[in-house]
Amino acid sequence: MTQKSRKALMAAALAVTTSLTACGGGTSDNKQQAAGKDNNDPMPISIAFAQVGDIPGKGGEVEQLLEKYTNTKLNIQWIPGAAYDDKVNVMIASNEMPQLLKLQYTPNTISAMQSGLFWEVGPYLKDYKNLSAQNQQFFDNILVDGKMYGVPIFSEIARAAIVYRKDWLDGLGLKVPKTVDDWYNVIKAMTLNDPDKNGKNDTYGIVLFKKYNEGQASLLTRFAVGLGGPNKWSIVNGSFEPEFTSKEYNDVLKLFKRLYDEKLLNQDFAVFDSTEADKLFDSGRAGIKIAVAQTGKSQQDRLSKVDPKGVVDVEPLDGPKGIRVAGQTGNSGIYVIPKSTVKTEDEVKKLLKFLDSVMEPEATTLLQRGVEGKHYVMTADKKAEFTDLSAFQREVKPFRDNLLQIEGYNSPPLKDTPIGEKGTMVAKENTKYSVGNPALTLNSATYSERGKELEQMIWDAQTKYIMGKLDDAGWQAEIEKWKKAGGSKIMDEYKADYEKMSKKK
Repeated sequence: MTQKSRKALMAAALAVTTSLTACGGGTSDNKQQAAGKDNNDPMPISIAFAQVGDIPGKGGEVEQLLEKYTNTKLNIQWIPGAAYDDKVNVMIASNEMPQLLKLQYTPNTISAMQSGLFWEVGPYLKDYKNLSAQNQQFFDNILVDGKMYGVPIFSEIARAAIVYRKDWLDGLGLKVPKTVDDWYNVIKAMTLNDPDKNGKNDTYGIVLFKKYNEGQASLLTRFAVGLGGPNKWSIVNGSFEPEFTSKEYNDVLKLFKRLYDEKLLNQDFAVFDSTEADKLFDSGRAGIKIAVAQTGKSQQDRLSKVDPKGVVDVEPLDGPKGIRVAGQTGNSGIYVIPKSTVKTEDEVKKLLKFLDSVMEPEATTLLQRGVEGKHYVMTADKKAEFTDLSAFQREVKPFRDNLLQIEGYNSPPLKDTPIGEKGTMVAKENTKYSVGNPALTLNSATYSERGKELEQMIWDAQTKYIMGKLDDAGWQAEIEKWKKAGGSKIMDEYKADYEKMSKKK
C-alpha cells in the first residue's frame, strides 16, 4: 500500500469517527471494581495477532490453556506480518476493528489517537497489579499529548552492551574500554597485535557497517550515550539540541575518522552489510562490538564452531559517567481499544484485566516456557530447561510474540549457558541505567513530513566525515544546512510541544 493510500484510509477513518462521542475515563476506588464485576463465564475477546511463522491450529493446547488461565474465549485473527500494517489501516478506515488491536507508534497512529478513535487507558492502569508493576518508562514512551491510549507490548528498554572476545583482551593485557582513548587503544591492539596468534594481519578490533548511524539501534548513539552523551536529543537551556551537536557524539565521530584514516577500520564500511560484519565476528576476525546483550550467547555458539578456544563475554557500557545505555521505545507495539467496538467502560476494564492476566504466573510461564513436560522440564535447582525448542518455536512463540510478557517476570528462571544467563542479566540491569530520548513522545509536524529526508542528510554527512571527504568545517557546514532545510523547525516544534506538555502537568 502506498503512502498516499494510507493517508486516504486514515482520512476515511477520521471521517467515520466524527460521529463518535468521546467516552470519558475515570478510575475506581478498588481493584475488584476496576476489573469489572465479572461472573464466572469466560469473556469473549476478539484480537488481531501478527503471524509469526506458521499459524498454530485453532483450539490447540496452548490456546486452550491461555483461555483457561485468563478465563476468556479468544477469537484470534492472524494477519501475515508483512501485510499487518496495511490490514490495520483497512480496519481503521472501515471502522471494523477487533476489541484489541496492535498498532505501532507512528505519525498515522498518533493522529488516530488524537482523533478520539481509541479509549484513553492511562487512568485505569494503576488498578492492575502486573501492568502497574512495570517500569514507568514503558508507559511514558507511548504517551500522546500526555495521555495513554493503549498498553505497550513490553520489550527491553536498554538492550545495548559490549560483546567482545575476552580471550583476545586478556591476551593483550587490556581491559574493557571506558573512555575514547581506551576504545582507540583496544581497537588498535586487536587490529595490529595478532590477537588470534595466527601470524597474519587479518583481524579488526571493531567492524563498521553501512547503517551504523541509523535508527534507535544506531551504533553512534549507543557509543555516545555510553560516553556520557544524549540519546537522540537533549534539552539545553530549554531548547532542543540534536545529539550530533554534542561533544560526546562528535568525539565518537572523530574516533571513527581516526580509525579509518589509520586503516584500523574496514575501509568498505559505507557499503558493508551488518550481517557481513557479524560473520567476521563469527569467523574469529573481529574482536568487539556494541550489540544486544543477549547476542553474546549466539556469538559464542557460532564462534565455537571455528575456534573452540574462543571466549565471548558481555559487559555493560560503563563510561566516564558510569553505566549509561541508550533507551529504546520499550515495546514491539501498543494494544489499543477501539471505541467503535468497545462501547462501555466496564468492557474496557475487562480487556485490561485480560492483558493483566496474561502476566500472571501460569499464563506468563506458558508464554515464556511453554507446556511443562512437553516444551520444558524443571531442574533440581528450580529452573526451566527447554526439551523441545523447535516445538516451542512452532507452537508457543506465535502467542508469546503477540502478548504481554517480560522475560523472567512471574516465570521460572531459564537454565542457560553462563554467557546466556549473563546476557539476560545485563539487559535486565541495563534498565536502571537507561537514558531516554526526551523528544520521543513530542510532536513535530516537520519531522512527520520530512524527518527521514533530514536524517539521511546528516547520516550521509557523517559517512563523508569519517572517510575524510569532509573536514571539521565541512561537517559543521552540513549541520547548518540541516538546520536551514528544516532541522531548526523540528527543534522549535519539539520545544513548543514540550513546553505545552509541561504546562499540563
